[in-house]
Amino acid sequence: MSPETAASPAPTRLTDRKRDAIVRAAIDEFRQHGFTGTSMDRLAAVAGVSKRTVYNHFPSKDELFAEILHQLFERSQAVTGVAYSNTRPLRDQLRELMAQKMALLNDATFINLARVGIAEVMHAPERALAIVGRMAEKEEALVTWLRAAQADGRLRAVDPAYAAHQLQGMVKAFAFWPQLTLGQPPLSAAEQTRVLDDCVDMFLGFHTKGASANS
Repeated sequence: MSPETAASPAPTRLTDRKRDAIVRAAIDEFRQHGFTGTSMDRLAAVAGVSKRTVYNHFPSKDELFAEILHQLFERSQAVTGVAYSNTRPLRDQLRELMAQKMALLNDATFINLARVGIAEVMHAPERALAIVGRMAEKEEALVTWLRAAQADGRLRAVDPAYAAHQLQGMVKAFAFWPQLTLGQPPLSAAEQTRVLDDCVDMFLGFHTKGASANS
């Protein structure tokens, strides 16, 4: 099993360990062979359990795939957001919010899960659209913050969803898409700092209204 798919922490009950092994095997198999090309027989062999055990935990391949997407969604919950403050510098707040996003994007397990989910969206969108929609809702943390800063008169009045897409697109260009599609390694701590600082500064340089972003 690829170390990249290792999750934390390890379950203690035997039944939970078997379930975890099945999910890990499924992530590897779906990555390599896609949904259609993955068989439950092969999953059982890779997980080191019987086929009956697989079906006891997941009655169908669809339910197993749904569990992977659910884990992807759960990991996206790491972006808890930052409450807007009219007394803190904009840069400090936005930098903190985007650092949460960077931590998620730099999670190898999240990248593996996202690779499985996105590949299946392309081949059979009906399987994954619901969970992808739920994940999109988590982007509201940034939208909410931008809307509050705009209402406070500190950012230009543009569509906050459009502005959020701009900023996250800049970050993902370095910390998500190259890792997802080209297999590049996660960013180092220094690279993360550079990307976050530059993207936040460029964004605020365009969107800040009146006072400096550092005020």
